[in-house]
Amino acid sequence: MKPLEKALSRSEFEQALRDKGAYYHIHHPYHKAMYEGRATPEQIRGWVANRFYYQISIPIKDAAIMANCPDRDVRRHWIQRILDHDGYDGAEGGIEAWLRLGEAVGLSREEILSEEHVLPGVRFAVDAYVNFARRATWEEAASSSLTELFAPHIHQSRLDAWPTHYPWINAEGYTYFRNRLTEARRDVEQGLKITLDYYQTAEQQSRMLEILQFKLDVLWTMLDAMTMAYELDRPPYHTVTDQRVYHRGLFK
Repeated sequence: MKPLEKALSRSEFEQALRDKGAYYHIHHPYHKAMYEGRATPEQIRGWVANRFYYQISIPIKDAAIMANCPDRDVRRHWIQRILDHDGYDGAEGGIEAWLRLGEAVGLSREEILSEEHVLPGVRFAVDAYVNFARRATWEEAASSSLTELFAPHIHQSRLDAWPTHYPWINAEGYTYFRNRLTEARRDVEQGLKITLDYYQTAEQQSRMLEILQFKLDVLWTMLDAMTMAYELDRPPYHTVTDQRVYHRGLFK
């Protein structure tokens, strides 16, 4: 992306961030197939099992942001993201809701938790995101979450399309998507304020647009890996074995 020549106004910068939605993974062919009812049960299950690795990594990413953040008020608000995923005070949390989605599409909790289906490309992409959050400034890591700008639409699309196209999926599995409709909007408000307040110069704003593109790359690359495995029938090492020999997180 070409660097900005001059700093954008607050409204112009927000629009530039929102324009990145053109590259959101909702436009990936794998996602389009799911929305349009063309995905096979194997492709749905593959997506759910692989996406679980992303789900369990999000609170780790958010904990890294908090560990680098000296601002108590920011931490007070940001911790809600961890609680949303991990659960608290009787609330099951997003990770548990995702496990129930896995069960609803025909996976067992044990195989999801074992990470046996997680493709190397997915693991590498998600780990890159977590490692970025650990190394970046807290402001940059927090701003990388702004793909949430586009998330409510993607969750609503699943709620609208999946029950019609995939009646074999147990409706109880859709709790995660329903919860994120409100949680994501709340998170956007916080993340957007941090971003618009922090990035003032052309150089800073250009870097933030690159950071957001990096996060978009992570999400798109995950689906590229799933496309190879579940659409093209070319999972890792397919020319030498039909076993899932890939590693399971030795380098966390």
